[in-house]
Amino acid sequence: MEYYIQGEKNKWEVILGLEVHAQISSKSKLFSVASTNWGGEPNSQVELVDCGMPGALPVINEYCVEQAILTGLSINAKINKMSIFDRKNYFYPDLPQGYQISQFEHPIVGSGYINIDCEGKKKKIGITRLHLEQDAGKSLHDQNEENSYIDLNRSGCALMEIVSEPDMRSPLEAAEYVKKLRNILKYVGSCDGNMEKGNLRADVNVSVKLKGEELGTRCEIKNVNSIKFIQQAIEYEAKRQVKILESGDEIFQETRLFDPNVGETRSMRGKEESHDYRYFPDPDLPPLIVTEEKINELKKTLPELPDQRKNRLMIEFNLSSYDAEVIVNDKDVANFFEKTVEGRDSKIVTSWVTGELFSFLKKTEKNIKASGISPLKLGELIDLIIDGTISNRQAKEVFEDYIKSTESAKIFVEKRGLIQVSDEQEIENLINSVLQENPKMLEQYRNGKDKLFGFFVGQVMKVSKGKANPKVLNELLKKILSN
Repeated sequence: MEYYIQGEKNKWEVILGLEVHAQISSKSKLFSVASTNWGGEPNSQVELVDCGMPGALPVINEYCVEQAILTGLSINAKINKMSIFDRKNYFYPDLPQGYQISQFEHPIVGSGYINIDCEGKKKKIGITRLHLEQDAGKSLHDQNEENSYIDLNRSGCALMEIVSEPDMRSPLEAAEYVKKLRNILKYVGSCDGNMEKGNLRADVNVSVKLKGEELGTRCEIKNVNSIKFIQQAIEYEAKRQVKILESGDEIFQETRLFDPNVGETRSMRGKEESHDYRYFPDPDLPPLIVTEEKINELKKTLPELPDQRKNRLMIEFNLSSYDAEVIVNDKDVANFFEKTVEGRDSKIVTSWVTGELFSFLKKTEKNIKASGISPLKLGELIDLIIDGTISNRQAKEVFEDYIKSTESAKIFVEKRGLIQVSDEQEIENLINSVLQENPKMLEQYRNGKDKLFGFFVGQVMKVSKGKANPKVLNELLKKILSN
């Protein structure tokens, strides 16, 4: 996909690489037994090692290691049988140890890739590495006018940092990459992908260059926690860099923040290089050794991943590539679809899930789980459409009221007098009545004005108060008018 920033003098290419920080869905932290539950009272989920107390020793959480390996397998990456934990030294007020336990030269997961679909075109995005590290705490600046406070509940939570190659060339490609990666993590179960809570966030590296030239100086935008903001940050930052370069100035490598309130990035600090962090192996943690047997054992537990599920749904339910992609883009939606489609017409179920259901979820700003809608609830309504009890149009008209009700679909439509008239004799009588009341229209139709067929259908639907079965009505009307 071609995407350029048009400056006053030239068209500029945008080069993008992302570092995605995904918090592992574990009950305890990477090196302590402290809880990782979200929303606890500040500093209520902290062990000695999390707050940097002297003499407190880290102990690796095996579950977190397994989740990192499963994630690596799901992104087509090499699993390193030997990895090393390092101390990454820097000062943050909310980093009590004065260093972060991370991985540098020897990460647990090596190079891999994922495939994205962007505007109908497939693209492979390379992944440089996935390494494990502990999260820092959180500074609270809005609790007091004079002081900032520190909450260490997040300190020590297990993070997977997934570093991409600079393979993306547009804000949309970056957005699709994050969507796809988040979906894979949710399918694997290694991260819940919740960006609002900060469980998934991205550092976005942006540079611009003229076509054919070498890569330009990059700036890093830290901790962007929304796909929409990722796109906005890239668009602003790329234009900012183009303006600087075309004015004859140079780009200085730095770390920036994105302010979503004004849609701008602003300088945070000069960008550190790896030597600034003074990495060295953590003396309290021996090298992490993973056997081939362990890797193969974990590989057998891998669930069906999004691309695999998409291909299966296309074959099993005859879905289009687009519909299958939309459905598998959310694991919960895909599960909902498969339960609803069981024993039903896949075309009708697909139409309702991607149409009315998605529209309702968007309107209510809820996901499928939070909506409270069950496959049984939607399935009952679809069954009434399939057996001709109500029309598709009627079902759409009452869908929102039905979803909010606690009644079964059959009782709901019966109470509201929505059951279709499918009796052929009754509909034939209605047709004859309409034709008798409109002799001139009937004569015009028989003289070749075929478009009046729709007029007669409308009139019958009107006198039946919308209850005539459209399929039966159309068939009988054609038969009567041809005599």
